[in-house]
Amino acid sequence: MDGSQPGGFRDTRDERIILQSPKQALRPEPAVGPPSRARQARSQVVVFFNFLITLVVVGMIAIGGALYYGKVRFEEAGPSSLAVTHAVRPGASLGQIASSLESRNIISNARIFEAGVRVYGHESDFKAGEYEFKANASMKEIMDILVSGRAILHPLTVVEGMTVAQALDRVAENELLTGEMPETLPEEGMLVADTQKFSRGTTRAELIRTMEAQQRAIIEETWANRRADLPIEDINEFVTLASIVEKETAVPNERSRVAGVFINRLRKGMKLQSDPTIIYGLFGGEGKPSDRPIYRSDIDKPTPYNTYQIVGLPPGPIAIPGRAALEAVANPSVTDDLYFVADGTGGHVFAKTLAEHNANVRRWREIERQRAAEAAKAAEEAAANGESQPAGN
Repeated sequence: MDGSQPGGFRDTRDERIILQSPKQALRPEPAVGPPSRARQARSQVVVFFNFLITLVVVGMIAIGGALYYGKVRFEEAGPSSLAVTHAVRPGASLGQIASSLESRNIISNARIFEAGVRVYGHESDFKAGEYEFKANASMKEIMDILVSGRAILHPLTVVEGMTVAQALDRVAENELLTGEMPETLPEEGMLVADTQKFSRGTTRAELIRTMEAQQRAIIEETWANRRADLPIEDINEFVTLASIVEKETAVPNERSRVAGVFINRLRKGMKLQSDPTIIYGLFGGEGKPSDRPIYRSDIDKPTPYNTYQIVGLPPGPIAIPGRAALEAVANPSVTDDLYFVADGTGGHVFAKTLAEHNANVRRWREIERQRAAEAAKAAEEAAANGESQPAGN
């Protein structure tokens, strides 16, 4: 047989059968051998890299979670229910600042605050001073305020006409300032008459340097813009005359005219005869006690500052002149006046001749007598009323 099927087809099923002897059929199949060393090494590398990738992914998730948690805590409302002030001392480290904020319950966590500040790159940017934080201020808001340096500013006012000694007393007595007074103090007249704003912890020496520098700048500016024909030799005489004008009147529209009177007297070689110079010659920068009058003996007592005894200007200023007094001397009124005296209203009446001046003086003396009589009468009435009051009132 040729294995052909009717119709010309061959049956190929027998070709897939592999005939084996009984012995071959009972023989066990050969075992599959272990992988090669190269294949085994490649498998270990894959496992190791998979482990590393897993670690990186887990680490990134952990870091991201920590950063998100820290950001939320850094920007959430703080624990302080009230507005609070806090002082940052000069030289304090970030850790010290954070600990002090936490101890006062201004922030909830010092470590998160430190970390947040470092993330923003501001660990070295905090400025010393006293700060005010609003109620429930977040750590980020507190960081921004400390970086900005928007510290609470405290005022210290020096009034025109004060002496340098009186101004320095205010600096020395201010408890918000720190440090000792400088060994070398400014000369008379060489502190600015103004309100200084300073933060808690500012040193006294620093504030005094600032006040002195401001006054020098004002003096040099007004001196540079003075009228060319003034009978004043140098900047010291300029400040000296301005200090006398400052002490003679506090009425703004009078300063230039008062300066004009003194300029006229200097030109004529007349004595200035200014009462404030007598006081400075007797009491110096400490000033005259408020209840002590000027006696005739004071006028007659020679001192380097007594312009009733000397001709011309005293050796130096007698007070701190403000900008207005300096400008009045730099550009005084053009006038023929040689005299002035108080008019009883806080200002002065001016005169060109001695006769006019003496008449003005008599009117002023009469005003003084009337005021003294009225004060005595009022004191008597007050005493009488006091004696008639029943006990216990």
